Amino acid sequence: MAKQTQEEKRENELRKVRLDKMEALREKGVNPFGQRFERTHHAQDVLEHAEELIASGEEVIIAGRLMAKRGQGKAGFANVQDLSGNIQIYSRLDVAGEDNHGFFKKADIGDIVGIRGVVFVTEKGETTISVRKFTPLTKSLRPLPEKYHGLTDVELRYRQRYVDLIMNREVQNTFIMRSKIVRYVREFLDNQGFLEVETPVLHGLAGGATARPFITYHNALDMEMYMRIALELHLKRLIVGGLEKVYELGRVFRNEGIDTRHNPEFTMMEVYQAYADYNDMMDLTENMFKYVAEKVLGTTKITYGEHEVDLGVKWERITMNDVVKRYTDIDFSAIATDEEARAAARAIGVSVEDDMPKGKVLAEVFDEKVEANLIQPTFVIDYPIEISPLSRRKDGHPELTDRFEVFIVGREHGNAFSELNDPIDQRERFEKQMEAKAKGDEEAHPMDEDFITALEYGLPPTGGLGIGIDRMCMLLTNSQSIRDVILFPTMKNIEK
Repeated sequence: MAKQTQEEKRENELRKVRLDKMEALREKGVNPFGQRFERTHHAQDVLEHAEELIASGEEVIIAGRLMAKRGQGKAGFANVQDLSGNIQIYSRLDVAGEDNHGFFKKADIGDIVGIRGVVFVTEKGETTISVRKFTPLTKSLRPLPEKYHGLTDVELRYRQRYVDLIMNREVQNTFIMRSKIVRYVREFLDNQGFLEVETPVLHGLAGGATARPFITYHNALDMEMYMRIALELHLKRLIVGGLEKVYELGRVFRNEGIDTRHNPEFTMMEVYQAYADYNDMMDLTENMFKYVAEKVLGTTKITYGEHEVDLGVKWERITMNDVVKRYTDIDFSAIATDEEARAAARAIGVSVEDDMPKGKVLAEVFDEKVEANLIQPTFVIDYPIEISPLSRRKDGHPELTDRFEVFIVGREHGNAFSELNDPIDQRERFEKQMEAKAKGDEEAHPMDEDFITALEYGLPPTGGLGIGIDRMCMLLTNSQSIRDVILFPTMKNIEK
């Protein structure tokens, strides 16, 4: 058995004291894990309406968690925190009475309590509730982190998000903001006439993106299934079926690495519109970000880290070839062969495989040498066909596709196409993906016969868009890690 550390020993001693207090409450006939409690106000209500509450002498009833406590004799102060904010309370023996003041004295920081009292202002000018009744509601059996040291271990913050939310008001605000962002994304699309739908999370094929899936097994059907890596292929089937404007906002799963931009489980929003193309999707994307920023922040000018970003200006649209030429001086449109493209990439320090085609080389150079420079909102358009198996070919340029990705603060925030609706072309591209899979590419797209069947019934010209909601939340809350905007990010197990 592992030897206890001094910190663990101290925590166990503190927990024992709290357990004793829990039993003492029971002996007094008080349930330490309480009952329904009716509130008349939240902390912020009291602070905002203090003058009228003081003038009227009206009693207020609040409930929340004790976050600080001062004084143990005949009088003492404490702070109670609820979702709206934090307010000071004052308990005095001759006002609250022996039982109520006794509960106050025995209460620990972290306990959840109910307070009834009247509002006054202290000599220091702080709005305070004078306790008339103190109701223990939930006994906290573990001490909160120390006030000044706080919950500073980043890994522990993510593992114990409940403590992080208690101790860090800005964390609460981030997730309240996230909820608003999601609400206004939906509101924007609903106002545009899109229909929200739900499609399966369990797929028979892992399609719609190039990513490694999570594999599971369905016992009753005796078959392997995959957690979805994208929403795309089911949504396009709905366009075939005549639902002309659809979107879905939900979780997708990719069995890949974890870093500040990636979590294996994340939230994707995908939109499909019949009789539209990728230009319409650019307009939709730009307008959506502006709408959500205005609703949530009241402005389209945002700060992200060291960058000032203006979402309100017209977003630049530039081809992948031209933006690579801007930052590297290499014009891939003037390069004739795959071999020359690989040589050009290696000359500027970009590592490429010996059999990599020109289109993939261009994308590699973009990823390594260009993406990080795109701070202001930028649509990078006309992607190579080799990396766009579901996109429509560009008229007059069959080596390119009608595809864009949008970049802000040096990272991708959305991906969109004029959708490929030619079933013969789609089959050929799936076959090339299958060849890549046979050579060991675990992320290559599988053959999806049912999707090709759907296309053979006829997919109208369609624009499609995918936006990572977590990255949008990072941008609008100035969060530097995706784990800061996911309540319970995926974490490695703690070794015991």
